[in-house]
Amino acid sequence: MDRLISTLIRIVVAVGVSGVLFVAFNFLFSQATKRWRLFNVVVGASLGLIYFGILDGNRLLADVGPTLIFWPILGAVAGGIVFGVLSDTEEPTMRIPLAAVALAAIGIIQGAAWRSDFLPSLAWSTAFTWTLITGAIFGALGLAIRRDLVRAGHWALIGLTIGWMLGAWGGADYGVSGSRWEAYFASIIGLGILGVRIGLGRIPESAGRIKINTGSRKYIFLTPALAFVALGLLIPLFRTIYLSLLTRKEGGTFNELVWNGMENYGFIFTNKNSLDLSEWRNFFGSSLVWWGGGLLVLSLVVVVVQWIRSPERRPRASSGSISPLVIAWFLIATAVFATLRGTVINNLWWVFFVTIMATVLGLIVAVLADRAKMESFAKALIFMPMAISFVGASIIWRYMYIARPPVKEQTGVLNSIWVGIGQLSTTDSWTGILAIAVLIGIIALLLIFGGMAVYSKANKMALTSFIAAALVCYLLYRLIGPGLGGFKTTESGEIVSDTIVFLQDTPFNNLWLMIILIWIQTGFAMVIFSAAIKAVPSEFIEAARVDGATESQIFWRVVIPQIATTIGVVVTTLIVLVMKVYDIVKVMTNGNFGTQVLASDMWQRAFTEFNFGLGSALAVVLFISVIPIMFFNIRRMQRLET
Repeated sequence: MDRLISTLIRIVVAVGVSGVLFVAFNFLFSQATKRWRLFNVVVGASLGLIYFGILDGNRLLADVGPTLIFWPILGAVAGGIVFGVLSDTEEPTMRIPLAAVALAAIGIIQGAAWRSDFLPSLAWSTAFTWTLITGAIFGALGLAIRRDLVRAGHWALIGLTIGWMLGAWGGADYGVSGSRWEAYFASIIGLGILGVRIGLGRIPESAGRIKINTGSRKYIFLTPALAFVALGLLIPLFRTIYLSLLTRKEGGTFNELVWNGMENYGFIFTNKNSLDLSEWRNFFGSSLVWWGGGLLVLSLVVVVVQWIRSPERRPRASSGSISPLVIAWFLIATAVFATLRGTVINNLWWVFFVTIMATVLGLIVAVLADRAKMESFAKALIFMPMAISFVGASIIWRYMYIARPPVKEQTGVLNSIWVGIGQLSTTDSWTGILAIAVLIGIIALLLIFGGMAVYSKANKMALTSFIAAALVCYLLYRLIGPGLGGFKTTESGEIVSDTIVFLQDTPFNNLWLMIILIWIQTGFAMVIFSAAIKAVPSEFIEAARVDGATESQIFWRVVIPQIATTIGVVVTTLIVLVMKVYDIVKVMTNGNFGTQVLASDMWQRAFTEFNFGLGSALAVVLFISVIPIMFFNIRRMQRLET
């Protein structure tokens, strides 16, 4: 109850402060047209208050008087005086030196106020390098945007200020090696350059002041949102990129970092834990490859048969030939990911398998449920996993996958079923009955195959019945041969239970983890696809039926093209989600047994091994891998809008 009350109080305070600030800023900028000096004094005081407040809040200034009060107030007074004086100084020959000297004086205050135990030891070459490079970059940007050398010079001065602050303060060593004079130099030079830029600004006429008043409204609305984006995204992003170029100092503590350039990125793609291609030869001996090759041959046979029997005597694609072709390539791709190992490969495997399966299953459910009885109830059941967190879903499936020692009773759902089938298949009376039932099924499927293969329009059903018959034949072989289910025979001839260790058996334990995310995201894909299918104009479907199109042709040639954009959105969303997957791997295996992905590896390196440089590099790799997908999606949406 106390936590709820404190949360409500914080919400009320946050909303109240936001409202007060919004009203105050609107009132402040309205003074630009009437009271120009007052407007400048308040702006200068606000900037001084914020600047010294940030320094003092980070414990960089000496303790004088009440904490977080003295230095910010002094900064507000100094900023108000400087901007108030500049508001009445219009002559450039007076304004530029006055602004430079006034800001340099504030720099003297900053240098004098700097903590004596945290004085900087400047790396002058680093400071000047950063200053010149940043100034050149900003100057080039200003010239490209403004097409004016004077404006480009103004941009260059801003770049020089930023570059000096980054190079001088960011590249310095702090502690006993520093000196007060270097603190003065670092403060005076940076603020002095900024003063020159402020001095170059002209006092606007009445029309310009009105423009400031009216143009400020968009910034008043946008600034809070942009500030949150900067604090929550941009600043951490740049800091992460910077940290990725560092490494822990040899023999130092975890927070003593030194420069190592791109070595962390090189380690990611050369370390076998991240990328291991040494077992690529095993790909050719994988059973998945042989099954995929068999389906490729089967699809080729279907194409040849259709070619021979078609009146126009030419090959044509159909669902009967495309389906085994897609399954074949899916199996071969799975074999590739199972053979090539490492964190990077695991992430690609997740993206490939989860994205395809969640999209396909969501589309299938959306089509089957469309206009069916109890449609809402069926969709609610399938969508329900979306309401469960990744951690909750992982715990649920952990109980599904759990494997106890064979001598104990199985509590995991899947192993209980598997061991039960094994016990049933090793009972002679049941084995005979099951074998007869399976044999009857095989005969029926083969009759369907033989009968349907006679008709040219029944290739799909014939192929389906043939594949089903092959699977049932394998089932019969297992029943009357080595047996089916969770059991094994010991050397003494005793039959004991044999469980499936879902989470430890590499490499396909990754697939069992992926099923959890597929189970969650299928409902998301289903809802989006269902809405898109219902939005397909009924006139298109009716026209296709009048032309004699079958339901399959309507789906592939009318519905799919109409919802292609929606499919792209769903696929893009799933790829971005899967690239960042962390919770499932953390809960299920903690990244052990070859299940590590980029996000979990990033956490392991940064917060368990305290290798912040390598962890940051993994975070940057993860971020960069998502950018092309987001760019593609945004560009595609922009083209659709135009």
